[in-house]
Amino acid sequence: MSRARQPPLVTGISPNEGIAWTKVTIRGENLGTGPTDLLGLTICGHNCLLTAEWMSASKIVCRVGQAKNDKGDIIVTTKSGGKGTSTVSFKLLKPEKIGILDQSAVWVDEMNYYDMRTDRNKGIPPLSLRPANPLGIEIDKGRFPQKDLELLFPGMSADFTSENFSAAWYLIENHSTTSFDQLKTAVVNLKKQANKKNEGSLAYVKGGLSTFFEAQDALSAIHQKLEADGTEKVEGSMTQKLENVLNRASNTADTLFQEVLGRKDKADSTRNALNVLQRFKFLFNLPLNIERNIQKGDYDVVINDYEKAKSLFGKTEVQVFKKYYAEVETRIEALRELLLDKLLETPSTLHDQKRYIRYLSDLHAPGDPAWQCIGAQHQWILQLMHNCKESYVKEQKGSALLHSPMLDLDSDVRPSPIGHLSQTASLKRGSSFQSGRDDAWRYKAPQQVVFVEKLTKLVVSQLPNFWKLWVSYVNGSLFSETAEKSGQMERSKKNARQRQNDFKKMIQEVMHSLVKLIRGALLPFSLREGELRQYGGWEMKSELSGQWLTHVIQTVRLSSESLTALEIPNDMLQIIQDLILDLRVRCIIVTLQHTAEDIKRLAEKEDWVVDNEGLTSLPSQFEQCIIHSLQSLKTVLDCKPGEASVFQQQKTQEDVCQLSIGIMQGFIDCLEQLSTKPDGDIDTSHLSVDVSSPDLFGSIHEESSLSSEQRLLIALSNCRYLERHTFLNIAEHFEKHGFQGVDKITQVSMESLKELDQRLFEMYIEFKADPIVGSLEPGIYAGYFDWKDCLIPTGVRNYLKEALVNIIAVHAEVFTISKDLVPRVMSRVVEAVSEELSRLMQCVSSFSKNGALQAKLEICALRDTVAIYLTPESKSSFKQALEALPQLSSGTDRKLLEELLNKFKSSMHLQLTCFQASSSAMMKT
Repeated sequence: MSRARQPPLVTGISPNEGIAWTKVTIRGENLGTGPTDLLGLTICGHNCLLTAEWMSASKIVCRVGQAKNDKGDIIVTTKSGGKGTSTVSFKLLKPEKIGILDQSAVWVDEMNYYDMRTDRNKGIPPLSLRPANPLGIEIDKGRFPQKDLELLFPGMSADFTSENFSAAWYLIENHSTTSFDQLKTAVVNLKKQANKKNEGSLAYVKGGLSTFFEAQDALSAIHQKLEADGTEKVEGSMTQKLENVLNRASNTADTLFQEVLGRKDKADSTRNALNVLQRFKFLFNLPLNIERNIQKGDYDVVINDYEKAKSLFGKTEVQVFKKYYAEVETRIEALRELLLDKLLETPSTLHDQKRYIRYLSDLHAPGDPAWQCIGAQHQWILQLMHNCKESYVKEQKGSALLHSPMLDLDSDVRPSPIGHLSQTASLKRGSSFQSGRDDAWRYKAPQQVVFVEKLTKLVVSQLPNFWKLWVSYVNGSLFSETAEKSGQMERSKKNARQRQNDFKKMIQEVMHSLVKLIRGALLPFSLREGELRQYGGWEMKSELSGQWLTHVIQTVRLSSESLTALEIPNDMLQIIQDLILDLRVRCIIVTLQHTAEDIKRLAEKEDWVVDNEGLTSLPSQFEQCIIHSLQSLKTVLDCKPGEASVFQQQKTQEDVCQLSIGIMQGFIDCLEQLSTKPDGDIDTSHLSVDVSSPDLFGSIHEESSLSSEQRLLIALSNCRYLERHTFLNIAEHFEKHGFQGVDKITQVSMESLKELDQRLFEMYIEFKADPIVGSLEPGIYAGYFDWKDCLIPTGVRNYLKEALVNIIAVHAEVFTISKDLVPRVMSRVVEAVSEELSRLMQCVSSFSKNGALQAKLEICALRDTVAIYLTPESKSSFKQALEALPQLSSGTDRKLLEELLNKFKSSMHLQLTCFQASSSAMMKT
């Protein structure tokens, strides 16, 4: 288990005091793992999380809020560490208010003030700077309704600056609960304020009394002089003298104070220039600050400074300001170009793309940077896909000169999940019948398979960011609050609605390129010639096996599910579903074709080991081969959400049906090939027999080879099992896996199997019955025997005993291979013998009494011996043979016949036991 993170610890804050909305830097330890990990930040008890900017685990920048406490701790709360502690504190200072008439070292603009919270100038009326408490005592707001006060004092106001000021209203509203002593104190405060104003006015008058009196004395003297003389001459001369005196005084004053006044004017100009530089240093320093912040990557600071400068000096008429603002615009234009280049750079993350688009939006960049970014990303994804194809095609052509296309024991396989397929696959081409040595071989993944996996991974990793960028572009989340207020967001949404079709074409182009590149690698025959040159180029020495196609289908399915999760419309992804359907169909076709090839090679695996039921392992191998093949297709045949059935097309149904019939027919041909192969072509060095089999198998051990008749019997036994079990089981598996036309597959296969069974059966009967039938006639007439002239019968002649021994030999051979085949074979052999015997009897022109008795004895002996194998045809033949004989009239003859028959059965009891011992079992079969 990982150790829990330590709680946050604040060890420093700079500055450590200031007024509300002061920007501070907090330093410490364990201040969070990221912006999302920061849950709380309080300074002096005020929540400052809204203005907090997480820089690192040891640094946070924020603004101090309007806290209630003058001094307090800095508490940081994180998701990973919980609530922290602080070793330092912050002191909140109260800002000093400067009245309209108060002295100040700086000029206070009464009409405007700067709001640090919003970085904007806001207007404020001068009257809002009036004293808030003229009485100088604590204000206690009453709870009198405002409407009642307006009714009580109509036309009056509680504002003491108003012409209709009502003192009673003011006192009721602000001092309704104030005591009388406090009101007395308020009166004293008002008197002090009034006296202070009177004293100030009086001092102002006293300071100018001397000048006033001097001017008054001069005017009085002039007036008295004029009255004393009483003449115009005196008046004129005095007036002239006065003017001269005044001119001289003025010239003297100018001479005396010219240098002083000049220095004063120069100082005033310098002071004014310094004031202007100080007051507007933001603009004058802005070009250099923009350059520095761009180099540091602080684009947010540049944009904020630019917005501020634009609002203050964007429409100025002052030439100096115009010059510096033009420099600012030049650098901002260079920044726009830099940000656009970074935006169109590939590869880049979605976060960086959104950030650059927001910057360009705030800088009012021309055009539509977001759409330019979308177009650049689209082209980049297409280029990546084609580069991926070219690299793998080149690698395939290079490796083909050095290595085998499939097997590679020494070289490393490209790391990929597909590597485990060769080890976990239950069925390769012929793997079910390969020796254990083949397990050591390691199959190398074909380049086409690795390419498809790489290509789909590329698309799935790039397309989500591309789609999310479009979604952000549509809903306007790419832009900041400034853009939202300026209406740029609405314009962007309008542009997005107009470009929906263009973006849809981009997505479709990506999907088409993905599908066609995969088709070029795996299904080149599905592309036109022009498309094949662009999307193909692979060396197709051998087609991929069904195992690799199954893996490819799974890879494409996972990619489709990932793209569907992005909520991309289904009509844009339909082309991928069509590709999956074609791949599934191709996988089924290829797998069935490879299965048919494996079935043809089963003849090489026949070991002729026969079990108790007369079967070799061939039918079981055949069934298991098909079952494994169908199991390998299970994921391909199953329909995922949104996929169509692989058998929805009639052509696919027909092709699969024909391939399935071909597989069944291939195995039937394999059986025929094995049963009719010449003796020299049969390898019996590994021949063995089931231990539980009867001792009759010993004959096979002794001969250490199989005759053609034995192979025919084994083949017939296999055919019988195939008809009654294997083909029916395979049909059930076909139906279980959704195959169409199973009835047709079964019917055609059964008919072909029955035809083979009948041909093999006829061949065996021909091998065994013909010699027995051919030996009857020579045996009957051996020693010049004549039915017309013969001695009294003394027993069954040797020819019939020899025929019975041969029939017993056939019985033994069949019984050795398969008990179930005995009735069928023996019945046909008896039919052939009875038919020949009937023919021979009917060809005799006449019988003597002894001849008739001898013929009837032999016919009845043969009939009674093989009674359990008689069929209607053989019974009819025996009947016809007996009807061709003269009837025995005397009881002596009949008694003799019965005695001779009993003697025959007694003497041949041991040989005839095989018929009697198995009679019950044979009849049941």
